[in-house]
Amino acid sequence: MTAPLRTTAAAPAPDTGPEPLAYPFWTTEGLGLPEEYRPLRDRPPVRVRFPYGDDAWLVTRYEDVRAVLSDPRFSLAEAVRRDQPRIGPMPRAGGGLIALDAPRHTQLRVLLAKEFTARRIERLRGHIRQVADGLLDRMLAAGPPADLVEDLAFPLPMALICEITGVPEADRPAVRAWADTVCSGGVTPESVRRDAQEFFALMHGWIEARRRAPAQDLITVLVRACDEGQLTEDELTGLLNELLIGGFVTTTNQIANFFAVLLLPGEGDNGGPELLAAVQDRPELIPRAVEELLRYVPLLNGLTLPRYASADVELGGILVRAGEPVVVSQAAANHDPEAFPAPGRISLDRSGTPHISFGHGIHYCLGAHLARLELQVTLERVTARLPGLRIAVPEEELRWRSKEFFSGLRSLPVAW
Repeated sequence: MTAPLRTTAAAPAPDTGPEPLAYPFWTTEGLGLPEEYRPLRDRPPVRVRFPYGDDAWLVTRYEDVRAVLSDPRFSLAEAVRRDQPRIGPMPRAGGGLIALDAPRHTQLRVLLAKEFTARRIERLRGHIRQVADGLLDRMLAAGPPADLVEDLAFPLPMALICEITGVPEADRPAVRAWADTVCSGGVTPESVRRDAQEFFALMHGWIEARRRAPAQDLITVLVRACDEGQLTEDELTGLLNELLIGGFVTTTNQIANFFAVLLLPGEGDNGGPELLAAVQDRPELIPRAVEELLRYVPLLNGLTLPRYASADVELGGILVRAGEPVVVSQAAANHDPEAFPAPGRISLDRSGTPHISFGHGIHYCLGAHLARLELQVTLERVTARLPGLRIAVPEEELRWRSKEFFSGLRSLPVAW
């Protein structure tokens, strides 16, 4: 089994200077960008201190974030060997693309990239509609209220990534349980080790099953590449783990977040029922709405992967010395007024600068096309089939995630 943990080595002591800011900024409940980012908009990167690990430079301006994400001198792989800055006691383990730099990252990514091209993913649109309609049929048959998280936002992307990957339907609850462990940020190291052993043993069972009986799925693709010597067994399990967790967790959270924006009262044309009505009346606006909501909603809340400088690098007016870690805030970059005029306003007419929610550079999200399609289809089918959609409880009763990797709702009770 691939060990999910690594022993970390001490990093060079950071430069002395002002006391680092406590990070992540967890003072805001809901989907607003924390106010602590506002005074950083006109400043170069600042020092921050996570609950665990090394102090780091925090990068928030759009151009600086893009520079970090595309500069090979900032290494993701190095973080696995360091006392990486993090929100929980467990350091990020090796395995998967997010723990690799070029050229090995490129060599492994190419094994999967052809499975996630825009053209190939677009062929799934009809099937995704069928899955969404099946879930909505159940909701309609049961009648309101329903939980948009448990009844739609979770099962839709979960079913799709498990189908694409080749996870047996009976084992899908185990995938969700492992995702909950990985993303909670509050579990003990002992629990993580125990759950990791169980889940990686389950993955090895899927892998051996595909060796005996290949199928049209990603497990078979990876097994074949492993048996041909293109990747190791540890790399196989690391990639499979990353595909499964990354393949549904973010989309699940964003579906709920998007509908929270559409259903909660907005200011003027800034979200709320007016925006929902615009999307219902003009479905052709849905792709634009998805892109603008991806920019607007600050999904990642502490799940920022540190990169260590392999050389001295000038960045946004400061010198990052070799061996120092840097973390970027894609949420803050998406609200940089230099890149997005009036960033706190939702505008379906926005054009020009692309959002950076899927990353940038060689680590741009492999499943970006799939996530976009799932979000588009979900908005399309819900607005078409649930007239009069509204939140079924008082706003103050909504339960928001707090001090976790992702921003968002634990549940979203709705009626129609």
